[in-house]
Amino acid sequence: MERALIRQEISMACKRLALTQQVVSMCELEATPKQEEFLHRVLSQELAHRERMRRERLLKRAAFPVRKTLDDYEWDVLRLPAALPPEEVTSCNFVRMKRNLVLYGPVGTGKTHLAIALGVAACEAGLETRFFTAASLATKLDEARRGGTLEKLFQSIDRAELVILDEWGYLPLEKEQAQLLFQLISSCYERRSLIITTNLEFSKWGTIFTDDQMAAAMIDRLAHHGHLITFDGPSYRLRNALMRVK
Repeated sequence: MERALIRQEISMACKRLALTQQVVSMCELEATPKQEEFLHRVLSQELAHRERMRRERLLKRAAFPVRKTLDDYEWDVLRLPAALPPEEVTSCNFVRMKRNLVLYGPVGTGKTHLAIALGVAACEAGLETRFFTAASLATKLDEARRGGTLEKLFQSIDRAELVILDEWGYLPLEKEQAQLLFQLISSCYERRSLIITTNLEFSKWGTIFTDDQMAAAMIDRLAHHGHLITFDGPSYRLRNALMRVK
C-alpha cells in the first residue's frame, strides 16, 4: 500500500477513535514507512475489535432467546409482497426506512426464526434492536406501570431502531396491558421499525385488545409504513419432530 494511502487511512482511523490529527503530523515528521505500516495495522485492529465488541453488546441487549441466522433459512415457506424485494429484507434496509413487517401464518412455519434472524442481522449492521414476546412485554409494561418505572422502560425501548414482538395474539391481554402495548406501538410510528409475528388475522385482533377500535388504530399504524409477509405450509417442527409417525 502506498505511503500516502496508509497515512490517509491512519487519519480516518484517528477520527473514528477520537484521536487528534497530531498522530498524522508525527508520522509525517518522524515515522519511517515500517513504523507507519505498524501504526496502521494497530489502529485497524483496534477499530475491528471495537466493532466486534459493539456488535456483541447489541446482540446482548437485544435479548434474543436463541440466535438464528438467515444462512439456513427456508425461504420457500413464505410469500413476500411485490413491493418488498428480498434484498430489502435481508439487508435490513426496511429498518433504516422505518418500515414494519407483520409475519403472518400458522404455528411452526418459521416466523420466529425469520424475525430473530433479521434482528441478528440488524445488530450485525450496527442497528439497536430489542426482542420480546408480546405477552412478556405486556407483563413488563404493566409491572413498570405499577412500580412507577414505566417512563424508564419506554426510554430504554425508545433507543431501539428495531423492535420485535413475537407470538402476537397467542395469549389474551388484560385491558391495561393492551392499552400499554398500543401506547408503545403508537410511539414507534414513523420513528422505528417493528416486526410482529402472529397466527391471528387482522380481523381478529380486536379479541386481543378487547377493543375493536384500538385494534383498528393499531393496524392502521402498522400498515401505513408496513408489509405483510404470509407463511404457508405445514409446521417445520412437526415435519422434523422426533415423535413423528413414519
